[in-house]
Amino acid sequence: MKSTKSYLNLILLTTFIIFSSCIILKQQAKPTLFLIGDSTVKNGKGKGDGALWGWGSFIGDLFNSEKINVENNALGGTSSRTFQTNGLWDAVLAKVKKGDFVMMQFGHNDSSPLDDTARARGTIKGIGTERKEIYNPIKKKQEVVYTYGWYLRKFISDIKAKGATPIVCSPIPRNPVKDNAIVLANDSYAGWAEEVAKAEKVDFIPLNQIIKDKYAALSATEVKAFFTEKDHTHTNEAGAKLNAVAVVEGLKKLKNNKLNSYLK
Repeated sequence: MKSTKSYLNLILLTTFIIFSSCIILKQQAKPTLFLIGDSTVKNGKGKGDGALWGWGSFIGDLFNSEKINVENNALGGTSSRTFQTNGLWDAVLAKVKKGDFVMMQFGHNDSSPLDDTARARGTIKGIGTERKEIYNPIKKKQEVVYTYGWYLRKFISDIKAKGATPIVCSPIPRNPVKDNAIVLANDSYAGWAEEVAKAEKVDFIPLNQIIKDKYAALSATEVKAFFTEKDHTHTNEAGAKLNAVAVVEGLKKLKNNKLNSYLK
């Protein structure tokens, strides 16, 4: 009797292990869409803390989860520089495999100072090869800082080396409502992101312009409702969902991008 019970328990355990292994293998077999960026892609833990949301928290709902994994690795407060120098990119890149996709959106924090005592996260403006050696007061050591374009090219090069597909997004526009009117200004980082993508011959989603086109068709009151009252950058849930849809709209216009086949 005792041996029979032990035998049944062994069968159940074996079945569970096989079943679990099949699930894990199925997950690993699927490609993954990795998202990297700042708080406008994922704020905090991506749970809407303080009513602040990034579009990366909702874009997964627009993909077929049975065919692709969506992993949001964006982190608030980062720039194209600090996402790399703080080791965040190395951690993501270690998981990237052939056939995966990496979608990036940086720019909001790149205009910060290069060497301030608060964050030291800025990059040199533009997409050239300029470099500047600074003393990083946060890390208490010397650091060579490059241009915004240099860091984007580094992401792209690393992704290609893994046999994955890089997709560059221009940064979402900040709240354009001023004095109860919509003022849609040009964003230098949006233009630089596009220039880098074209030069590197990788797919580009003009997210900044797509969203601005949506805002242009709305009233100031309607647009204001997409943002929190805490600042002029972060979106609430409604704004983040609008931006996620805008990403997919841009994605659908890309020719020959295999990521489209995983959309719902």
